[in-house]
Amino acid sequence: MARYTGSVCKICRREGEKLLLKGSRCLTAKCAIEKKAYPPGQHGKTRRQKLSEYGMQLREKQKIRRYYGLLESQFRETFEKASRRKGITSEILLKMLESRLDNVVYRMGFAPSRVTARQLVRHRHFLVNDKIIDVPSYQMKPGDVIQVKEKSRKMALIHDAMQKIKEGRQMPWLQLDKAGMRGTFLEVPNRADMPVTFNEHLVVELYSK
Repeated sequence: MARYTGSVCKICRREGEKLLLKGSRCLTAKCAIEKKAYPPGQHGKTRRQKLSEYGMQLREKQKIRRYYGLLESQFRETFEKASRRKGITSEILLKMLESRLDNVVYRMGFAPSRVTARQLVRHRHFLVNDKIIDVPSYQMKPGDVIQVKEKSRKMALIHDAMQKIKEGRQMPWLQLDKAGMRGTFLEVPNRADMPVTFNEHLVVELYSK
């Protein structure tokens, strides 16, 4: 499957916001956007482009898509599923993205970034309700228990990520047993609890055209 293989720091600079594509590194002084808070490219410093209504909608869609690490087709498919459910489509979209298995693995601290979380899931390092799930887009349900597979518990990558977990940083819809290397998806998160600043309504406007 096609994947972006360039510098992910350029993506954050293009969107003008930290998308945490390198995990905890993005929260340090080493983050590229701290040093170059302007779009990449030869004219990044001097370019002052006023976005049209469509441009703002497109940029917001790209920002959300890249934050969660989805291809355009995957993001569009998720949106279509969200639009068929009862409720506010924009909020349902974010709830579905936050409930993805790869995102939950990252949020719990089992992986340093969503990209790594996706790879770990595909390589069958996690169990959900005692069953191996290797589909990153798997939708977690309230009460689902995720744990690191027994044979994967000595992986340095997972241990290094878990050592960086800080108290009080856990999402309110997740419960983590750090010693047992397992966690519970307590509930689908409310929009107000999500630590993101997206204007997801613009995505609905974009796809409604």
